[in-house]
Amino acid sequence: MELARNLMVILFTGILTENFILNKFYGICPFLGVSKTTDGAVGMGIAVTLVMTGSSAVTYPIYHYVLEPLGIEYLKTVCFILIIAAFVQTVEMILKKYVPSLYKSLGVYLPLITTNCAVLGVTILNIDNEFGFVESIVNALAGGIGFLLVMVIFSGVRERISRCNVPKALEGTPITLIAASVTSLSFVGFSGIVDGIFGG
Repeated sequence: MELARNLMVILFTGILTENFILNKFYGICPFLGVSKTTDGAVGMGIAVTLVMTGSSAVTYPIYHYVLEPLGIEYLKTVCFILIIAAFVQTVEMILKKYVPSLYKSLGVYLPLITTNCAVLGVTILNIDNEFGFVESIVNALAGGIGFLLVMVIFSGVRERISRCNVPKALEGTPITLIAASVTSLSFVGFSGIVDGIFGG
């Protein structure tokens, strides 16, 4: 029961209160670059979720059964980036072959998942928080779902803004950043709900 409760806490906090984009400010580059359309946002969100989850599943045993026993834990960042790069290349090849329209819409942001700090961040946070294997997978999945959720919500906000009369001084990046901050504030309310359900 305790494990199930911990997994639920990790899941809900990862999606809502500890969201990588809105709380930790990881992955801002694709957040601002690919959220112009809902299709692009969904595609990027799914790709990031797959890479996050897959990378966490591979990095956990490599860290605990290879790097740690050999006393070379300091190489985890380099090692994790190589693993993430391999996953990104796989996702890129799959999209290019089976979903070429999405592959084109994601453009340069797809290979940039390799250096997306949200993806690298979740693998390192799993180690720093001393999560077990299952907890690491749930944390990565929650981070990816949270990433996807925020991308889709913000794409809707940006599409709405594009149809509005924005003052000249706020056009482009300024109104985008203002909208992002308001979206971020809207997620603050979830902290009370999660604390209420799981008792803080």
